[in-house]
Amino acid sequence: MTFGKSLIANFKSMNEQVNFMRSFMNSCIVTVSYVALVLFFCSIAGYAFAVYDFPGRNTLFAILLGTMMIPATAGVIPWYIMMSRFHWIDTFWALIVPNCANAFGIYWMRQYCKNNIPVALVEAARIDGCPEVFIFFRVIAPILKPAYAALGIMNFVNVWNDFMQPMMVLKSPKMQTLPLLLRGMVGDRGTDYGAMMLASTCAVLPILIAFLCASKYFMSGLTAGAVKE
Repeated sequence: MTFGKSLIANFKSMNEQVNFMRSFMNSCIVTVSYVALVLFFCSIAGYAFAVYDFPGRNTLFAILLGTMMIPATAGVIPWYIMMSRFHWIDTFWALIVPNCANAFGIYWMRQYCKNNIPVALVEAARIDGCPEVFIFFRVIAPILKPAYAALGIMNFVNVWNDFMQPMMVLKSPKMQTLPLLLRGMVGDRGTDYGAMMLASTCAVLPILIAFLCASKYFMSGLTAGAVKE
């Protein structure tokens, strides 16, 4: 068991014990796919709740907010039964699809759209003959960059560090994500803490990189690219 200056020895020991790169790629696939779907679906739904006036909008939004008061642990058993019936056990679909349009993400994007997207901007695009789909992707989406960055980082951290759901559905070693791999490095007969700390450090780096890449959008003006009424 080595510490400190024995980086190469720890790296060799880590590769001998576990397949770190395979688990790293698994975590990247799950996290990037999930975050991309969350940003897409939640932004569209939040924009619809904020801009469009359709029958039952307030009632539907109130029901959506009500689901946020249900503890996540209360839905673990129904979620597992659904994944089993969909034959998604030991697949990444069970970790990506079910929560890609979550209530918090829709609420977050709805509030941002409501406070930072002037109705005049949407109406001006409609007068110019821009289709509704192009209005969102070409006019609205660039304004939502700060909201995308914040929501993306929050979901990135949550999914990257998630342990319970992968533990329940990912059965084979080749499918395990980094939290499962790190847990497997702790043994009853001894733990190579040097290798485990190196693996933990490598697992934290993507979170730091993601935050550094998106942090500039937090500092930019929340209404950048829009107009004031």
